[in-house]
Amino acid sequence: MSGGVDSSVAAYLMREAGFDCVGVQMKLFENEEAGLSRESACCSLESAEDARWVAFGLDMPFYVWNFSDEFRCEVIDRFAAAYAAGRTPNPCIDCNRYLKFGALLRRARALGFDALATGHYARVEKSGGQYLLKKAADETKDQSYVLYMLSQAELSLLRLPLGELRKSETRQIAARQGFAVARKPDSQDLCFAPDGDYAAAAERALGRAFAPGDFVDAEGRVLGRHAGIGRYTLGQRRGLGISNEAPLYVCGIEPAENRVVLGGPEALLSRTLEANDFNWIAGRAPDGPLRARAKVRYRQPEQPATVTPTGPDSVRVVFDEAQRAITPGQIVVLYDGDIVLGGGTITA
Repeated sequence: MSGGVDSSVAAYLMREAGFDCVGVQMKLFENEEAGLSRESACCSLESAEDARWVAFGLDMPFYVWNFSDEFRCEVIDRFAAAYAAGRTPNPCIDCNRYLKFGALLRRARALGFDALATGHYARVEKSGGQYLLKKAADETKDQSYVLYMLSQAELSLLRLPLGELRKSETRQIAARQGFAVARKPDSQDLCFAPDGDYAAAAERALGRAFAPGDFVDAEGRVLGRHAGIGRYTLGQRRGLGISNEAPLYVCGIEPAENRVVLGGPEALLSRTLEANDFNWIAGRAPDGPLRARAKVRYRQPEQPATVTPTGPDSVRVVFDEAQRAITPGQIVVLYDGDIVLGGGTITA
């Protein structure tokens, strides 16, 4: 229970379904570590009190469990290392994998709980002895992309009571129950970098600033100086500080040389990607190539592609049409209609 409207309504719906529930908020970091005041952000006293009051009204015990050490190791440190290596990570996915459906689920099972319910907008269904992860009924709020890493065992323990609801219905339920969080805005920012300065967050975690280096073109000609590779991502145009007749974009990052490659928009187009650490939700890779729809960013529309397993946890994806700024460190997720087939980390 984050103290927001989604997890609050999820708790209410589980209670209404007859479950004996306990509310838990995850304490992930100290706000001062992110350069924030103690009262700010998702791990604040205010968010805990919002969740506590909802739990009290539902006659549920409520606890705050401290996972700050695990969060630093599995999320913040991975995030910082990726930026230092010239990749663009998705720390919210690492949080789901290692914290919500890792450390939290393990502790819940150790304490004898039968299931974990969250406020994610997605659906879990069982079909033919297998668990399926499916898109939410409200595709504008669908969060199946960030749950691609779940295994059959984890899906069997997961309850997603908001999967059939639209966000407007969730807020209506909260208002009818008199929850003070009914109109609370959704959190849009990375919790440990709410000011949007991801590079500064990575530098805090690394304990050092990113070193300046050269902007170069595709032939290696120096075009100017950059402020550190951690401050750039593929496809970026703004904030380069380079004057040029035609628009320039970040087309490559070379961490070994501490260089950022600039070029025109055509250099960002590619039909092919490689991904590893790939999780097939069915539990194993298919025997050969398959057709699917793939997305390489959370908000990107799915695109038709041919997917070829290149190992038990690696794939090659060839899109029917060239895609813009396929970015190492981001996630590719595959869909068959509204069913999530799996996903993995883009390497090239």
